[in-house]
Amino acid sequence: MLRIGCHLSSSKGFLAMGKEAVKIGANTFQFFTRNPRGGKAKELNPEDIAAYLEFAREHGIARILAHAPYTLNACAKDEGLRQFAYDTMCDDLRRLEYIPDAMYNFHPGSHVKQGAETGIAYISDMLDRINEKGYHATILLETMAGKGTEIGRSFEELRAVMDRVEDNSRLGVCMDTCHVFDGGYDITKNLEKVIEEFNSVIGLGRLKAMHLNDSMNLLGSHKDRHEKIGEGMIGAETFRAIVTHPKLKELPFFLETPNDLDGYQREIALLRQMAETKEEDGR
Repeated sequence: MLRIGCHLSSSKGFLAMGKEAVKIGANTFQFFTRNPRGGKAKELNPEDIAAYLEFAREHGIARILAHAPYTLNACAKDEGLRQFAYDTMCDDLRRLEYIPDAMYNFHPGSHVKQGAETGIAYISDMLDRINEKGYHATILLETMAGKGTEIGRSFEELRAVMDRVEDNSRLGVCMDTCHVFDGGYDITKNLEKVIEEFNSVIGLGRLKAMHLNDSMNLLGSHKDRHEKIGEGMIGAETFRAIVTHPKLKELPFFLETPNDLDGYQREIALLRQMAETKEEDGR
């Protein structure tokens, strides 16, 4: 069965997110660990977490994805900003210890004209320090569109980060369709080639999740503007190919399209229909 969800607000707690997910036909979901523009996280509520875990078991919700706030920059030029990224990620990962099999996604950051090599070194050094804490969540580096001095604009840059981390066994990648398309990977005409390139550079075993987003911009624009499924430059047929691809279809998929809950419900239903039609055709 297709494992698909969307981005939900964490303001009301885990149980509320679980119920919201089920209501719109999702069997997983993504949430921000705190305000995406920064700020402190809410206090943990053990009763809410226990109720959510029971609800999740009953309704088949699994492999949820926590998203770090956008304000984190692990390779900032300012040492204080790098320390803030480390402290915030440690706090987030400490909280995720209460959610079995959770994954944690973050934007690698921007090197701010220090050069990609310096940026990669800062990110990997931070991940080494985090590993010393012994957290269990799988940490995902997200593919980026390549705006400004972003790290992660290519598979090679993500691989370089991983290679520098002493123990990278709990590291993976979240591939964002809008980001890779805007970054120059033509998933519309050459999906198979892009998958092969990812496997060659990073390894498909490292691909742990996908963000499904259409793009407002042309291939290689480096602009990162998400669009609703089928209404952008990527197009519905590419998403049909992704959710039915034998090397991708078992991944958890997370929608980050510009939608309200009703819109997410329609997109989830559409993608499920795509996957189910393919299965019926293959019988």
